Amino acid sequence: MSAQAQVYFTGGLFLATYAMIMLEKIHRTVVALAGAMIVIIAGIISQEKAVEYVDFNTIGLLIGMMIIVGITRHTGVFEYMAVYAAKAAKGEPAQIMISLATITAITSAFLDNVTTVLLIVPVTFAIAKQLEINPIPFLIAEVVASNIGGTATLIGDPPNIMIGSATGLGFMDFVIALAPVIVVVHIATMLWLKILYRKDMFAREELKKGILVMDEKKEIKDQRLLKKCLIVIGITVAGFVLHQYLHMESGTVALGGATLLLLLTRDEPEHALAAVEWPVIFFFVGLFIIVGALEHVGIIEAIAKESLKLTGGAMLPTGLLILWLSAIASAFVDNIPFVATMIPLIQDMGRLGGITDLNPLWWSLSLGACLGGNGTLIGASANVVVAGMAEKRGILITFIKFTKIAFPMMIMSIIICTAYLVLFHLR
Repeated sequence: MSAQAQVYFTGGLFLATYAMIMLEKIHRTVVALAGAMIVIIAGIISQEKAVEYVDFNTIGLLIGMMIIVGITRHTGVFEYMAVYAAKAAKGEPAQIMISLATITAITSAFLDNVTTVLLIVPVTFAIAKQLEINPIPFLIAEVVASNIGGTATLIGDPPNIMIGSATGLGFMDFVIALAPVIVVVHIATMLWLKILYRKDMFAREELKKGILVMDEKKEIKDQRLLKKCLIVIGITVAGFVLHQYLHMESGTVALGGATLLLLLTRDEPEHALAAVEWPVIFFFVGLFIIVGALEHVGIIEAIAKESLKLTGGAMLPTGLLILWLSAIASAFVDNIPFVATMIPLIQDMGRLGGITDLNPLWWSLSLGACLGGNGTLIGASANVVVAGMAEKRGILITFIKFTKIAFPMMIMSIIICTAYLVLFHLR
C-alpha cells in the first residue's frame, strides 16, 4: 500500500470508527478493538508499534482506581455521606439537592464519575420518595456535578488522566490550574438549578421530619473494611499529590494503592478484578492504537499545520478554539476518543508553531472536553447511566428534556472558563 493510500485508508477507518461509536449499534469497545486490529492487519503499523502507542500509565491508573473503588463501595461509606448530607440540610429539598450534588462533585474529583453516581443515585431516589417530590432535579444536579467535579483533578475524569499521562503534568498541576474555576462553575450551576427548580422544591413539614430520623450509621456495612479503605485512599491521594516530586508515575501510585488494599483486606484477586470495568480498559487500548496509526501516517501533523494557519499560532485564539471546539464536540460525541485525537494534535501544534509552554492549551482541552459532557444526555457516560437508572424506576429523562436544561448551563460554564483562561493563562 502506497504512503498516500495509507493516509486515505487510515483517515477513512478513523471516521468510520468514530461514526460507529456515535451510532452505538455495536458496543464501543468492540468498535475500537476492531479498528485497532484492522490497522495492524492492513500493515499500517506493526504489532510492536501498536503496543508502543498504548499508554500503559493511563491503563494502570484506571485499573488501580477501579480496584480501590470496587472494594470501598462494599463499606457503605458513600450511602452514609448521602444520608448525612440530607439530614444536615434539615430535610429542605433545595438544600438537599445542593448538598448531594456537592458531595457528588467532591467524590468525582477522586473517583470515577460513573461509580460515584451509581452509589449516590439510589439514596437520592429514597430521599425523594420520602419527601414525595420529583427526583429529576436531584438527578440532573448530581450528574452535572459529577462531570464538573471530575474536571478539577488529574484522576477525576479520563480526559485528564490521558492529558496528565501524555504530558507529565502532575496531580497538583491540575488542582492549582483547574480547581479554582471549577469551584466557581459548580457554585454558578447550583444557583442556576436552584432558581430553575424553585417551584419544585417544596415538601410538607412531616415529610421533612422523616428525613431527620434516618440513621446514616446503618449505611455502614463493614467498619473494619472501611478503616482499611480510608487508610489506603489517604495514602494513595498523598501519593498523587507527591508523585511528580517523587518522580513516580500516577499509574504506579494507583496500582500501588490497589495492591496495598488487597494485601490489607486479603480479598480474593478474582473479586477485586471483577470490579475493573474491562470493556473501558480495552476501549482505551483500541483507541490508543487507532490514534497512533493516525499519527504514524502523518494525518495529525497535517491537521496541526492547518490549525496553526487558522489561529496564526497565537496562544489566545488557539486556546479559545480548543476550549470551544472541545466543549461543543464533547456534548455530542464521547470525549475520550476526542481527547485521544487532540493530544498528539496539540503536541504537533506546539512543535510546529514553536509554542514552548503548552500548559494553557492543555487546560483549555481539559475544561472543554470534561465540561462539554454536560451539554447533552449522550455527552458523558454518567449522564447515560443516570438516565437508565431513572428509566428502570419509571422516570423518563429524554434527550430533549435533558438538553434543554443542561446545554445552556454548559455554555454558561464554558463562558466562565473563557474568562478565567483569558485572565490567568492565555496570555
